[in-house]
Amino acid sequence: MIWFERFVPERLWKRLRPDAIYVWENEEVRKRLRWYYLVMTDRVPARFLLAKIIEIGENKLKELDEESLWSIREKAVREHRELVNKALNEEYLLEDYNRDKKGLGSITSLLDLDIEIIHRMFKPCRLCERLCLIDRSKRIGACRLDEKTYVHSWFHHLGEEAPLVPSGTIFYGGCNFTCVYCQNYDISQKYPRSGDVVNPRKLARIQYELRVFGARNINHVGGEPTPSLHTIIESFKYLDINVPQIWNSNMYMTERVTNVLTDVIDLWLTDFKYGNNKCAFRLSGVRNYFEVVSRNHRIAAREGDMIIRHLVLPGHVDCCSKPIMRWVAENLPRERILVNIMDQYRPENLVARYPRLWRELARPVYREEVEDVMAYAERLGIVYEPISR
Repeated sequence: MIWFERFVPERLWKRLRPDAIYVWENEEVRKRLRWYYLVMTDRVPARFLLAKIIEIGENKLKELDEESLWSIREKAVREHRELVNKALNEEYLLEDYNRDKKGLGSITSLLDLDIEIIHRMFKPCRLCERLCLIDRSKRIGACRLDEKTYVHSWFHHLGEEAPLVPSGTIFYGGCNFTCVYCQNYDISQKYPRSGDVVNPRKLARIQYELRVFGARNINHVGGEPTPSLHTIIESFKYLDINVPQIWNSNMYMTERVTNVLTDVIDLWLTDFKYGNNKCAFRLSGVRNYFEVVSRNHRIAAREGDMIIRHLVLPGHVDCCSKPIMRWVAENLPRERILVNIMDQYRPENLVARYPRLWRELARPVYREEVEDVMAYAERLGIVYEPISR
């Protein structure tokens, strides 16, 4: 059943978010989000669609061990990247994909291979760098989830960055972080398994409905989408409509998971929280944060477009915000990256209940702190203004 109240009429969202229209007049945005724009406007096929037409030749994937699957993937990925580059140069268009898919029949594709790999990594669970190694079909993992995927809401989101609005946002339950100030703690930590259980076919149907009713993209978020990747990636097998896929994530995946995601994700909407491991462990309960997240940013930035979100935390400008901006400027291709410096921090979750334990976070962020980070980013040549609200 289609729930029409989930969808915002075009005339309404254009009135509420006119910046979502005129943002595309900005040359920097068009250049840095070129791939996303081509897919969004149905000029070229999304990456997950291209992965469907890369034939791997091996049709008995379940009989192979995991390392053999990775070996087969190497050649298929090279073909996939070549096809992506052709599409980026507009030498391979959506109409070409629609023609080619008809001639392929039933094949074993790169997408099938990626699905099998992720399902292997799911039992025991090695999707994120917590590496809890739990069989989630038998007990709850570190992400607070069992083997099921829980969707808490899905709708046309008007509050995202201007190039993404209206964004077909799907909120998944569970998270591999325990942020003491989490603004979505009800679905990430408190009641992660209270959403609707979805299988891959149902999730594909949700994405289809979001797109046909006007969403510019599909935005996988939470909580954190990584623990639900086994369902998300299989849903692409049943999704046959062109739509950019956005990975809205804390980027604490394992390296192998990040590599698989490069086959199917068109735009990375990343959350770069901390500039050091000490703050990450104290505030989110994760180890080796900076090494893991910076590694995954490097991998993702090579494949697909990227918007980096950084929420300025009160009292964390010098230890977190500025080191992140400096690392981005020195390690990522600045000419291809947009950064959203966010000022909407508010005390939530444990910080609101026990302010004495996290004294520096028990207040809103000062405007002077945000402006200090913005000025620092500008001196480093980071582009952030076109997409900020």
